[in-house]
Amino acid sequence: MSFQSATNSENETLVHPEMFYINGLHGLLFANYFYIFLFIVYIFTIFANVFVILLIYFDQNLHNPKYIAVTHLTCADLCTSTALIPKIIEIFLFNSNFISYDACLANMFFVHFFNGIQSLSLAILAYDRFIAICYPLQYHSINTNSRMVIIIFSVWGLSALLLSTMVLLIRRLSFCQSVVINSYFCDHGPVYRLACNDFHLNLIIGFVCIALLLFTPLTFILISYVAIGLALQKIATVDERQKALKTCTSHIILVAMFYLPVAVTYVASQFANFHPNARILSNSMAAAIPPMLNPIVYTLKTEEIMDSIKKHYKRKEHFIEN
Repeated sequence: MSFQSATNSENETLVHPEMFYINGLHGLLFANYFYIFLFIVYIFTIFANVFVILLIYFDQNLHNPKYIAVTHLTCADLCTSTALIPKIIEIFLFNSNFISYDACLANMFFVHFFNGIQSLSLAILAYDRFIAICYPLQYHSINTNSRMVIIIFSVWGLSALLLSTMVLLIRRLSFCQSVVINSYFCDHGPVYRLACNDFHLNLIIGFVCIALLLFTPLTFILISYVAIGLALQKIATVDERQKALKTCTSHIILVAMFYLPVAVTYVASQFANFHPNARILSNSMAAAIPPMLNPIVYTLKTEEIMDSIKKHYKRKEHFIEN
């Protein structure tokens, strides 16, 4: 393995490898079957998310802030899977574990970026439900389509700024020993821990990104649902409460599917030493499964989308009959 030298602003010579080696599921007996499973998941993810996007696009009744946020989540799901799974499949099909230094940094950025966007998308949907239930009379004046678009662009800008900083700080590290990344992609933590020089700053920015892109949205979601719960207590009839809560059901399921695997893996790792393959399996499943299930949950649990599907089906039947 050859290394390239670079010089930073303090005239220190930095050693950058030409290639990193993504270890993946090293030595696991059923690894091939797992890669095939991920490929099937990816195909279903593309189909399900594109279906929801097209359904919302062609139904004028769904052109509102809530479904702008839903479309944003489906796009984030598509991009997360596309940034992650094809590279894993490439490793399986072509034994292509090596990845160039610059491609590794690009892979690191896009996987973490779209994963952060997923988390923030769930917070945006929580904001929409909070306004709809706590301020129903002001909903259409507070939460307009243009305001939702501005929020989404702001989220993308914040995420891009944070993660560009995180990835660029990798360039100040020197890799003079191992280039084997014990993960299934160019994960930030496993990469910076390979460095020969001080990676304290990388550790800090990693925690900052996790705090701002993972725990802050989760905290906001929890606070939103506490406020929603208090608002529901003020509703006079049980039927009206259940009707209002029903509009949140699909979102609550999505939040649980996204955050629970991350939380369980993180908490378990504090009390037990995971084999690298076990950690890779749990993390890759947590990253791959929610993008496939999110559109299915929204389709089955959201009355407006089910009504839209029925309407399109009836229109198609009428067209065939004529």
